[in-house]
Amino acid sequence: MTAVDDPPDTGTALFERPARPAVGMRDILRDLGPRYAANGLIGLIFSCTGPVAVILAAGAAGGLTQTQLASWIFGVFALNGLLTIAMSVVYRQPLGFFWTIPGTVLVGGSLTHLSWPEVVGAFFVTAALVTLLGASGLVRRVMEALPMPIVMAMVAGVFLKFGIDLVAALGSDAAIAAPMVIVFLLLSSVAVLGKWMPPILGALLAGVIAVAVSGRFSPAATDTGVFASPVFTTPQFTWSAILELVVPLAITVLVVQNGQGIAVLRSAGHEPPINVTAVACGLWSFPAACVGAVSSCLTGPTNALLVASGERARQYTAALTCGALAIVFGLFAPLFVRWMIAAPVSFVATLGGLAMLKALQGAFVAGFAGRHTMGALVAFVVTASNVTAWNIGAAFWGLVAGVAVSWLMERPDFSL
Repeated sequence: MTAVDDPPDTGTALFERPARPAVGMRDILRDLGPRYAANGLIGLIFSCTGPVAVILAAGAAGGLTQTQLASWIFGVFALNGLLTIAMSVVYRQPLGFFWTIPGTVLVGGSLTHLSWPEVVGAFFVTAALVTLLGASGLVRRVMEALPMPIVMAMVAGVFLKFGIDLVAALGSDAAIAAPMVIVFLLLSSVAVLGKWMPPILGALLAGVIAVAVSGRFSPAATDTGVFASPVFTTPQFTWSAILELVVPLAITVLVVQNGQGIAVLRSAGHEPPINVTAVACGLWSFPAACVGAVSSCLTGPTNALLVASGERARQYTAALTCGALAIVFGLFAPLFVRWMIAAPVSFVATLGGLAMLKALQGAFVAGFAGRHTMGALVAFVVTASNVTAWNIGAAFWGLVAGVAVSWLMERPDFSL
């Protein structure tokens, strides 16, 4: 087992200090193993399937060209892959950065009445706001003040969809989903087989074989080429776009997405650098905006996949694997996107559901095992409802409602 001599300082310092001793290539090669590489691969597969489809849908709503979409996808993968590697090495923790999916949905709606340069201008302003809030230290104080059971119940509400989609896939497309589930259960229940192959990797291979046998993999032919060609869009700063997008985007990054990621990592025994993460998301969102990509964030689902198994001290290598693969995916975005969206929906739903089972279990246990149970229940129900108000999604309102109800009905829990 690998030990970290000096874990990152996440105490009173405004900016959390890196881990000591510094991670070297020899450490990475020693800590990397099949289980961690598989977790990194599954994290990447999750990010480049359903979430990419959200980008494509948002772009279609706004009439973006294929070149602009490829540039967007290049930004959220290649740039955030670099950030993932850098932060995971510096803090010796699995810190997976991608992009705000609720923010992407928000952008898709705004593109029906805002121009693309106006939206890009809002990306730049959001990057500045997130950077300032992170540098102020306010983000960590807010995260530390939120009761962890309520935060984890919100995470459970977000992750619930993956479990439901898994069951739905079994019912609607058993030819694809059933072999994946059977192999996953077999490798999980038989220790000898599980040591030979990680269960989620076995499920992935079973799904690939099932899809190949079914003959349902047929990528569409397009003229977008193989390599991504980043496109710079000159931003246009308008009050209409700034007022509509900036505050909701900042909330989804700092509270919803980063909040999920921090909660998931804490539940796995890590101590993520909250303020540095917020500043990194803000600063990294500037180059992302330059190529037309939505704001960067510390994602909840992807980090849940990165810490799904293995020794805690070695899980950072799963993030390094995911980051490296994300860079490759970003560079070859047009080609890989064609492949990913050609896979049956049931394959993606089953793989994501199986990978999320342990994270969903952990979120329920952390949310409902002790204090703030009524607040946690309200946070879970509101988040799972997927309601939206003032362009802000259900996860944020779940936190607000959960804390408010707990303060009214469970006030003694706040003093424990």
